[in-house]
Amino acid sequence: MMNRKNLDAVILFGADSEFYTNWIVDVAVWERPVAVVVPKEGEIFAVLHSLSTNHFRFATERKSSWLKDVEFYYEHQREGVRLYNGFHDHVADRLRAKGLDGARFGYDSAAPHMQKIIASLGSGQMAPVENDLRMLRWVKHPEEIMLMREAADISDWLQGRYRENIRAGRLMQELDLEMTRQAVEESARRFPEQNCEWRIYTLRGPHSASPHGNGAQTGARIEEGDGLVNIIIPRLNGVTVENERIWFCGRPTAEQKKAFGVALAANEAAIDAMRPGNPVCEIDLAARRVIEAAGYGENILHRTGHGVGMRGHEYPADTAFNTRPLQANEVYSAEPGIYIWGVGGFRVDDTVVVGETPEVLTKAPKDLESQTVC
Repeated sequence: MMNRKNLDAVILFGADSEFYTNWIVDVAVWERPVAVVVPKEGEIFAVLHSLSTNHFRFATERKSSWLKDVEFYYEHQREGVRLYNGFHDHVADRLRAKGLDGARFGYDSAAPHMQKIIASLGSGQMAPVENDLRMLRWVKHPEEIMLMREAADISDWLQGRYRENIRAGRLMQELDLEMTRQAVEESARRFPEQNCEWRIYTLRGPHSASPHGNGAQTGARIEEGDGLVNIIIPRLNGVTVENERIWFCGRPTAEQKKAFGVALAANEAAIDAMRPGNPVCEIDLAARRVIEAAGYGENILHRTGHGVGMRGHEYPADTAFNTRPLQANEVYSAEPGIYIWGVGGFRVDDTVVVGETPEVLTKAPKDLESQTVC
């Protein structure tokens, strides 16, 4: 990419900078900026905030970080160190010391940072590369897919725990906390001294007609007859998967059964569309055809899916409008949804690797009998 755009280096300021170092940034970069420099020739180097000193040292000692050449700046008054208000001059001095004064720099997202660094250098050019970096993230490396398989497997394990824990009268938030507790214990068993993070929550009954809940979940309890949509999102060593299922507390009504069946058929249609050469938008179109044919077109509130990878919501984000051909080893969520006011939401979500035969990473059962807890 640097050759194509005639760049001497790329400077990364955004929150995703961490992924190009295999070190997870532990600060909010809008508050405490970082600069990771990837030169076309030579090793990457960085200017980091002093708060990260020992966090980075831990990563260095366990040999997980690819970043070794680091200097820190400080946000408190201290003699003999570089300070917060000199961040841009500090980065410029590091670039100058590496022979990069006058260079052509790509940058990811923070034009004001780049402008100030160029001004401090007194020379150089800048070119935005945020879209180029997003494109580099479409196709996953085999090691990323391997990690995704592991994350998907533990998320499938947790779906099984839902079956054991759903019961009428239980507080929704308490259920989510119990599921998180079990997920943490199991990930500690499977991935000791690694980094497994969790986002887990559940929506119940009519509240699930809003894809992200009603905004007032405290005190909500599972009721007999509720349909529940759960959301399980593990992030293992910097890569993410999504795993969502519809559960029924008691036998579903005819209306629930119909909407469930349509949501599941739409999910399968979206998965089948994830083949190289199909346009990205075919994922959404395939699912929407199923939903609209069943008469639920007015109950669609969002696109069918999105890219999955470093983040739970990854690029591309414009999946319903994107006409470029899918490439092998891209990864997407397949999560068409039907949302019926007064009844609830119906959404099945799998994480899928694009291929001649799409690889569904999340393998938890999703048929009606498996998803009914009596």
